[in-house]
Amino acid sequence: MGRRDAAVTNATRAQRVDGAGRLLRSLAVGIPLVFLIVVFLYPLASILITGLSGDARPLAAFGDVFAKPSLRGVAWFTLWQAIASTLLTLVLAMPAAYVFARYEFPGRSLLRAAVTIPFVLPTLVVGSAFLAVLGPNGALGIDLSSTIWAILLAHVFYNYAVIVRTVGGLWANLDPRLEEAARILGAGRWTAFRTITLPLLRPAIAAASSIVFLFTFTSFGVILVLGNLEFRTIEVEIWRQTMSFLNLPVAAALSVLQLVAVSLILLAYSRYQERRALEQSLAPASSTSRKPQNAREWWVVGGTLSFTAIFLGTPLAILAERSLRFGGEWSLAAYTSLGDGADSPLFVPATRAIGNSLGFALAAMAIALVVGILASTVIAYKRGAVSTWFDLLLMLPLGTSAVTIGFGFLVAFDSPIDLRTSPILIPLAHSLIAIPFVVRTVVPVMRTIRSRLREAARVLGASPLRAWREVDLPLIARSGLVAAGFAFAISLGEFGATAFLVRPDRPTLPVAIFRLLGRPGELNFGRAMALSTILMVLTAVSIMAIERFRVGDTGEF
Repeated sequence: MGRRDAAVTNATRAQRVDGAGRLLRSLAVGIPLVFLIVVFLYPLASILITGLSGDARPLAAFGDVFAKPSLRGVAWFTLWQAIASTLLTLVLAMPAAYVFARYEFPGRSLLRAAVTIPFVLPTLVVGSAFLAVLGPNGALGIDLSSTIWAILLAHVFYNYAVIVRTVGGLWANLDPRLEEAARILGAGRWTAFRTITLPLLRPAIAAASSIVFLFTFTSFGVILVLGNLEFRTIEVEIWRQTMSFLNLPVAAALSVLQLVAVSLILLAYSRYQERRALEQSLAPASSTSRKPQNAREWWVVGGTLSFTAIFLGTPLAILAERSLRFGGEWSLAAYTSLGDGADSPLFVPATRAIGNSLGFALAAMAIALVVGILASTVIAYKRGAVSTWFDLLLMLPLGTSAVTIGFGFLVAFDSPIDLRTSPILIPLAHSLIAIPFVVRTVVPVMRTIRSRLREAARVLGASPLRAWREVDLPLIARSGLVAAGFAFAISLGEFGATAFLVRPDRPTLPVAIFRLLGRPGELNFGRAMALSTILMVLTAVSIMAIERFRVGDTGEF
């Protein structure tokens, strides 16, 4: 009887464990899926249906987009400036990718972290920084605002790190002996690079170029600040048609066209990767880099790092310098006036925007971590079609207009409970953009965890939740901290959706900066520079924390 009772008990326990496992798997799929449906697909569908059904002829809005020369010009400008920005970024950043991949020098890790800071800076801060350098009262004495050159340079500045980290990450793992063998056989440096290294780097170059193209194609903050509405991307035009003209049908049509264009870009990139993917043996990054060995190599390293420091450091340094000058003299007036709400165009003290941004960023980080880690378990452990389609669904918010998402929230969440004035909408919108970064950070680490460890825990009687807590969680903890840093930094700088959702008495830092830049007066400009500097410092702290906890370098950005 004792053995039979023990067998029954064990069988019952096994059934409970299996039942708990199925419940946890259902929650891992269900929570992220419900979140995406409620927070992304429902608002997106609401704004598109509302916009297109508001016209007696819904398809007429698409006809207006193609028929009106001004809207055709916006689409053409969006395309060619993205191509030009991508090519210029490749040309200027490839030398730095080579230097960081192949050479060791003092302060290499710190400098690589510093190179990454501009990428996670809010686009509004980047625009403000270039306005301080190339604006009407710019430090260089050359007014390039409202010109394409300022926009292109700002885009290169913003995306420089994408090339350095993505291309340089793979370059650091390529065996240098392949190129050395070609040199021994008589090939010159350029021939060896073109015939040996470049074909091996093509997947990374394609990946980095697609990211740069995607970010510049959907550029908003940089264009808004530096273009002064003389240059408009589709993203800016969506905002303009909605905010200035209340023309929802055209805004909805533009949103659909942008989403289709981004989807085609991602599809083309996926097909290219399938065709060009090469199986190759990669070497540890520690074995492929070395110290410069002669004067020419020292000149290459020194010259490349000097250009990088000047190009990336000058706008940020001048931004900080302008925040410390008032009336032609060194002064802290811009900073001390941030606490004064009496004469501020923000209606509240500017310091409140700092607290609002930090609070929203913490909430968005928590939401993105919970949903992102649950989604990561599905993608990492469920191989096949489910994993692929789930991953694609999570990436869709990155290709959708943030302006459309923000306005969609206002349309969708007015009933049965009116949440349009609720502050919770802001971190929800921010977390939508942060979740893909959480997934991209956590999934590679999850896939390295051996399934035998979980199986051993279950054999020893651990429930699925305890097995995950005791086995998986400690192993992904460091990547989780990296993901948290990304989510926090992304939330700090989000502007497109926030511009629709934020209340006048609860501005975030990017919204406050934009409002101050739109008001005349030296003090308002100084306040904008001061808030931009504060936002830059907060973002820099986040990225330094990311570098502190980053687990290795896999070549992925």
